[in-house]
Amino acid sequence: MARIVMKFGGTSVANVERIRQAARHVKREVEAGHEVAVVVSAMSGKTNELVGWCAEAAPMHDAREYDAVVASGEQVTAGLMAIVLSEMGIQSRSYAGWQVPIHTDDAHGSARITGIDPDNLLERMTSGWVPVVTGFQGISDKNRVTTLGRGGSDTSAVAVAAAVKADRCDIYTDVDGVYTTDPRIAPKAKRLERVSFEEMLEMASLGAKVLQTRSVELAMAQGVRLVVRSTFDDPDAGNAPGSEWGMTGTLVCDEDEIMEKQIVSGVTLARAEAKITLRKVKDKPGVAAAVFGPLADARIVVDMIVQNISDDGQITDITFTVPDSEFDKAMKVLRNAPDLEYESISGSKGGAKISVVGVGMRSHAGVAASMFRALSDKGINIQLITTSEIKTSVLIDEEYAELAVRALHTYYGLDKAEG
Repeated sequence: MARIVMKFGGTSVANVERIRQAARHVKREVEAGHEVAVVVSAMSGKTNELVGWCAEAAPMHDAREYDAVVASGEQVTAGLMAIVLSEMGIQSRSYAGWQVPIHTDDAHGSARITGIDPDNLLERMTSGWVPVVTGFQGISDKNRVTTLGRGGSDTSAVAVAAAVKADRCDIYTDVDGVYTTDPRIAPKAKRLERVSFEEMLEMASLGAKVLQTRSVELAMAQGVRLVVRSTFDDPDAGNAPGSEWGMTGTLVCDEDEIMEKQIVSGVTLARAEAKITLRKVKDKPGVAAAVFGPLADARIVVDMIVQNISDDGQITDITFTVPDSEFDKAMKVLRNAPDLEYESISGSKGGAKISVVGVGMRSHAGVAASMFRALSDKGINIQLITTSEIKTSVLIDEEYAELAVRALHTYYGLDKAEG
């Protein structure tokens, strides 16, 4: 018997029929003897609708009332899931975040979880009931409902799993696991059976959309094993022999649980990357702060950064990337930045960041060089390069993005075995 938290995303609960399909997955685990808690998102598209209503009511609305409105989406789903489970003969009760309670700070619209009291949930779970918890929300110390921002339901599920000391947290979505790259770009992409927290964190931050970065960070910090599964798999198919979590899915776990570590586990793509270059910047203490401080104050996220210093050490060129959507704002901020001396500023939109990720890169030399060679063989020019212990990223023209992904996927042997 295991203790499991099962989280269902918006596409998995888009209507009552899909909620019923998700409930069948819950029933399977309950009938297998497991203690189960469920975390749900709002129905697909519902949060956007609620956000739109707030904007229509008043463009400059109170963030506290925004949260009161937007949090209602998950409450509808939780109530419907509890009704469906009860109709299936599974004792169930819905819980809003404040009823658990899930404590957060008071940063409305982007709150962070500060603690969870698990007693209510554990009392239900150990007595055979299935609590259905609203994701994406909690309650502040001022007794107001808060929401966690986009992707907050994944974070809620991981936090609940940590609080009740679950054996694992199953994230049900519209794909059946984490793939070596986007199958829509590389049809030969294959599903990974296991991936480390660090690899998943890099892949999530580099463009993979399966899990939100915050949820992976929390899972790694709390040691919560995650399984990415598809709601649309047959709930009655049971578990595969020898598998602890089912027929399909990807286990996100500690590196020590992975016996054979591939050099490269995946190739990711992030589109719409803009490049900005400041030329002949006066190189003196505080220059980096003068460049990136104003950008941070404007809440512009900077990604890749490269600095080239002149032979005499007096001037430097600084190049970095921001999302295309922030390009014009970033250029304006830099042109008006105080204490920043430079000769010229230039930039362009339409870049793409391609990354190769793998914990095996720690112990293998030459991965970056081989990546550059593979791209060169396809006639793809590299504009920027950044590396870390388990990833190498390059910026290229977006028109070559899919060619680059397919080339690297094949080069590192990630294509499905033929026949």
